Amino acid sequence: MTTTTDMTDGIKQAAGHPWFHRMSRVGLVARGLLYLLIGWLALQVAFGGDGREADRKGALQAVADKPGGPVVLGLMVAGFAALALWQYAEAVYGRPVSGGDKPTERLGSAARGVMYTAGCAGTLAFLFGHQGTSSDQQSKTITARLMGEPGGRWLVAAAAAGFVVWGAVVIVGAVRRGFLDELETAGMSGPARRLVQTLGIVGNAARGLIGLAVGAFLAHAAVTFDPEKARGLDGALREFAGTPAGAWGLAAVAAGVLTFGLYSFCEARWRKVDATRQG
Repeated sequence: MTTTTDMTDGIKQAAGHPWFHRMSRVGLVARGLLYLLIGWLALQVAFGGDGREADRKGALQAVADKPGGPVVLGLMVAGFAALALWQYAEAVYGRPVSGGDKPTERLGSAARGVMYTAGCAGTLAFLFGHQGTSSDQQSKTITARLMGEPGGRWLVAAAAAGFVVWGAVVIVGAVRRGFLDELETAGMSGPARRLVQTLGIVGNAARGLIGLAVGAFLAHAAVTFDPEKARGLDGALREFAGTPAGAWGLAAVAAGVLTFGLYSFCEARWRKVDATRQG
C-alpha cells in the first residue's frame, strides 16, 4: 500500500510540475506536426505524388530526411512521453473539464495514455533505425494474428466496433464543439476563438471520419474472415479516392487532417493540461 501511495504521489508531483506542462505542450506540437505531415502526404497521394505512406511511418521519415531531423524526432519522443504521463494523470485524478471525474472520462484518458505511449515507443524505435512497416501492413498482420486465435473473428469485430464508436463520438463532439471545454477560452480574443472553433470542428470531424473508415474495413475483414480487407491509416485514406468524388474526396479528407494538425498547435497554446488541480 505504501509503495502504491508513493507511486501515486510521485505521479501527482510530476504531473503538477510546470516543466511537465511545458513538455505536454511540446507533445501537442509534435502531434500537430505528425498530422500536418500525414495530411500533406495524403494530398500528394491524391494528386499523383511519390507514393510515400500517408501514416506515422511516412511522416516520421519526412522529418528524418530534413536537416536536424534526429533532434526533432528526439523532441517528439519526449513530447509524446509527456502526453502519455499527462493522460495517465488524468485517468488517476480526473480531467480538468466538466465531467472529468466520470469513469468513462478516466477510461478515455487511460486509453489515450496507451496510444501516446505507443506513439512514443514507435518514434523512439524509428529514431534508432527500426522503421517497421506501414500502418496498412500492421493492421493486416494484427488482424491475421487475431483471426488465428479462438474467437478471433469476434475480437476483430469488437475492435471494429471500437473504432466506429470512437469515430462517431469524435464527430459528435466536433459538431457540438465539446472540445472547447478543454481549452482556456477565457484567454482567447474573439477572432482567435472563432478560428480555433473552426479548426476544431473541421479537424476533429475529419479524424472521426477516418476512424469510421478504419472500423468499417475491420468489420468487413471480420465478416469475410479475410485479414487482407483490413486497412490502417494509409489504406483508409487511399480508399477515399475510390469514392465517387475520386481524388478530390481524398484531398478533402487530407485537408481535414491538415486542419487537425493546425488545431493541435492551438491546443498547445490553450489546452488545460494540469490534471492535478482536481485531485
